Amino acid sequence: MQSLSLPLSLWRRYRLASLALGANTWLVLAALFWTLSANRLFLGAALQGRSAAEPASWGFALALLLLVFALHLLLLGLLATRWTLKPLLVLLTLGTAFASYFMQAYGVFLDPSMLRNVWRSDAAEARELLSPALLLHLLLYAGLPLLVLSRLRLRPEPSWLRAAGRRLALLGLALLTALASLFSIYQPFSSLMRNHKELRYLITPANYLWSGAAVAIGEARGAAHPRQPVGLDAAPGASWAQRRKPLVLVLVVGETARDANWGLSGYARQTTPELAQLGVANLGPVLACGSNTEVSVPCMFSAVGRRDYDEARIRGQDSLLHVVARAGVAVQWRDNQSGCKGVCADLPSEQVDAQNGPGPCAEGRCLDEGLVHDLDRRLRAAQGTQLWVLHMLGNHGPAYHRRYPREFARFQPECRSDDLQQCTPQQIVNAYDNALLYTDHLLASAIAQLKAQADKVDSLLIYVSDHGESLGEHGLFLHGLPYAIAPTVQTRVPMVVWASPGFAAGAGLADDCLRRALQPQAQRPVSHDHLFHTVLGLLDVRSRVHEPAWDLSQGCRS
Repeated sequence: MQSLSLPLSLWRRYRLASLALGANTWLVLAALFWTLSANRLFLGAALQGRSAAEPASWGFALALLLLVFALHLLLLGLLATRWTLKPLLVLLTLGTAFASYFMQAYGVFLDPSMLRNVWRSDAAEARELLSPALLLHLLLYAGLPLLVLSRLRLRPEPSWLRAAGRRLALLGLALLTALASLFSIYQPFSSLMRNHKELRYLITPANYLWSGAAVAIGEARGAAHPRQPVGLDAAPGASWAQRRKPLVLVLVVGETARDANWGLSGYARQTTPELAQLGVANLGPVLACGSNTEVSVPCMFSAVGRRDYDEARIRGQDSLLHVVARAGVAVQWRDNQSGCKGVCADLPSEQVDAQNGPGPCAEGRCLDEGLVHDLDRRLRAAQGTQLWVLHMLGNHGPAYHRRYPREFARFQPECRSDDLQQCTPQQIVNAYDNALLYTDHLLASAIAQLKAQADKVDSLLIYVSDHGESLGEHGLFLHGLPYAIAPTVQTRVPMVVWASPGFAAGAGLADDCLRRALQPQAQRPVSHDHLFHTVLGLLDVRSRVHEPAWDLSQGCRS
């Protein structure tokens, strides 16, 4: 028993040393801590272009801090009760520490699109984002505050009526503070928010709470309404009855490949040496629908597209795959990433994993060769008209070095860390370019298999990436910035097309016309919006939803 006396004595001292504070004091301290520790990026962006020597700049900064403080105090005051106060502060402290780290490390904005990416991330993707730097950040901005929180006791209120009165008084004071701060800087602040709406997604933790709620509401609304059909009149065109061989269109959806580093588009390095020998048509740079997969993939497979962008409408309608399947095209989605984002809902799909894909698979990730390893067998068994979609892992960051076998590590020295902060800019670019070399090799391998079966199957391969990537330019890494401010390296992607000698005839197209149509110098700028209508045209699927003006093969129908 004596051996237990010392720990018990220390525990009693710990309990006696703890402070008893009222619930409102807890809220004030939490809002003040987050305002000062998690909003450096917001304050820096809002003060950009202002001189530190001018008193007006200091006044503007103070008013912004008061506004952010009052906003979070209002938010906490409305959500926290005596029973939920401590769990709420624990969760928000952890969430805010995570949010502030990724915002500072990669330059991301926590808007609804980014929160949807976070929610849809798989375990393997999340694991690659863990690093010693993140652990240290969590210890400082979550561990220490939670240690302090554990030393605090909630002082009981004399009555619920008095507690309610004090809470209302706190909310009223917070509201008055917010209004006074806003009034004092209304003109410059309103101009700032009008011209830079994305800055609101730097106010932490309000940003991820708002965005998370918006995503949850959107998902609930989508689940409550059935998918709206598109192209109910879809039917085979005249060329279907005249085909002598099966026709296969292989659509490869790339991941995080940016046109700026694509060898065929004039990059200083030849990152596409094998494709350069195959005479493919390079259509880049292509304007992407979005700066992240959650936006781009549904958008590029929709009839709406970026030119008339409506997220709810896109997610609530049939995709290109549903339209062509309705006409009789056999559709198959094969995925080596985090799913088809609803594009292939209720259609045949499969995931590349260690059971069905060759080559190295580690920690829940397989190399992309699993997408094409059996292409030759599938071609020999093909019948009728087929559309095969291959969704690559590609250049998904930050672990670019995990995306290719060691024999493709040609650009050295390469970044071998999942934490990009530990690498030089050149090492990051080298690893990224090595991953592009592997993509080039896989596409060339797929084309070789299509060529080998050209006497039995008419085939066409289209490769287009979903979005690009920042590699440290202007302090930005990865992707996912709001589309309005995303740099071109995140929204300009490569696209290549290869057709077998018999494809044009099998699809009812004029061969010379198709070759000319796929020459970039003869085309207006290409975007993801062209994909939906071009695939309908190439497969000769007739429907009123098809817009000839957005079909790159338009005019080639014989």
